Amino acid sequence: MFESLKKKLSRTSDKLEEEIIEEAKQEDNLQEEEGKKRSFFSFGRKKKEDKVDESKLIESGEEGADEEPKEKKSRFWSRSKGDDFDEEESVDDGDEEESIEVESPVVDEEPKEKKSRFWSRSKKDDSDEDESEDKISEEKNEEKTKEKSHFWSRNKNKDDDSSEGKGGLFSFVREKTISEKHVEDTLWELEMGLLEGDVAMEVATEVVGSVKDDLVGRKIKRSSDITEYTYDALRNAVAEIIDVPGKSMTEMIEEKKAQGEPLVVMFVGINGTGKTTTIGKLANYYLKKGYTPVIAASDTFRAGAIEQVTHHADNVGVKIIKHQKGSDPAAVAYDAVEHAKAQGKELVLIDTAGRMQTNTNLMDEMKKIKRVSNPDLVIFVGDALTGNDATQQAVKFNEAIDIDGVILTKADADSKGGASLSIGYVIKKPIMFLGVGQGYDDIKEYDAEWMLNQLFSEDEVEIEG
Repeated sequence: MFESLKKKLSRTSDKLEEEIIEEAKQEDNLQEEEGKKRSFFSFGRKKKEDKVDESKLIESGEEGADEEPKEKKSRFWSRSKGDDFDEEESVDDGDEEESIEVESPVVDEEPKEKKSRFWSRSKKDDSDEDESEDKISEEKNEEKTKEKSHFWSRNKNKDDDSSEGKGGLFSFVREKTISEKHVEDTLWELEMGLLEGDVAMEVATEVVGSVKDDLVGRKIKRSSDITEYTYDALRNAVAEIIDVPGKSMTEMIEEKKAQGEPLVVMFVGINGTGKTTTIGKLANYYLKKGYTPVIAASDTFRAGAIEQVTHHADNVGVKIIKHQKGSDPAAVAYDAVEHAKAQGKELVLIDTAGRMQTNTNLMDEMKKIKRVSNPDLVIFVGDALTGNDATQQAVKFNEAIDIDGVILTKADADSKGGASLSIGYVIKKPIMFLGVGQGYDDIKEYDAEWMLNQLFSEDEVEIEG
């Protein structure tokens, strides 16, 4: 989900880093030092505790001479696995590199200590042995190997849990401050990228303004600070956009149930957004939660509409209230509400005919259905793949009938993320559910934190119904 938007967010960090490092180079304000470079998405991920693979470590006094073949094999395969022990030591013999073999006699324990010191990082030998010429040669060759490894390991940052890798980091020798001139081009590119991703203009402007306020004036000492500050600024800006407060439908069902009344929900939207299918999904969702829904087939004009919603009701096993084709849709909604009250059912789901937001007559009919059924919730159902169009449709429906929330369908297939990012903020109404597939179970209650993790995680976040 939202792969296109995630790339644009990551590119903003890269662009700003390039801008500031280029200036620092011109000022002769850089030095290269060995360290780890973290990817943009790794800053939001909690680091897992480093687990030591005991099979790779050789502890002095615990292994016998019979383990030597295993140690040799480990030394061969452990090349380039570099957090638990030093880079492989090698001897430069002409143009070829050969591994140094360390003999470990069975009786004498002293060579074991050498071996442990050879393989284990930060394990110092406390003995006062004289260093031989062989040992000095080993250290020189180890240094050469480290330099070679350091050169090739740049930009290889996929091997560990925090998306870090060994490599050179540009470190600012003197303290540097992010200024407006540094972010100007980068944020203009971000704004254009958001607009291309079908993010609403006011949302793109809000995000860019927030990021600018957060970044300008920040003091940095090394290039990794830029990535971290940009990540935090973008995440904070997006978090403010997507978290529109509102009650969940489940909470509202419980409140109405305590009053001995059903929760009445009316669904509106244009043709083809998946409104009727969404009603079937919600009926199934709440049926599994222990509630008893009833569906009102108030789309009485579209050919096949009553048959379609009846098909969904039969599949999930809920009651449907329907009249003849062409009958008054408001009357169908009213009957469904009365049925729910009489039978003690907790939820009424009212299907309505899809209509374009510009069709005045159909919008007036929709107002009549609302007036007669007196719904507790009016939910706009929009297609996430239509991006900014879905946001504009929601605006028009909100102006005409005052909607209370949004359900976005096809969110799982949305690579841009424009509608998901914009629609709630623009109309100041919460997204309540996301359609994430074609099956009846493929619907998810909207959670802003989950959404944020989708946008700022390198890996896909698991979708749970």
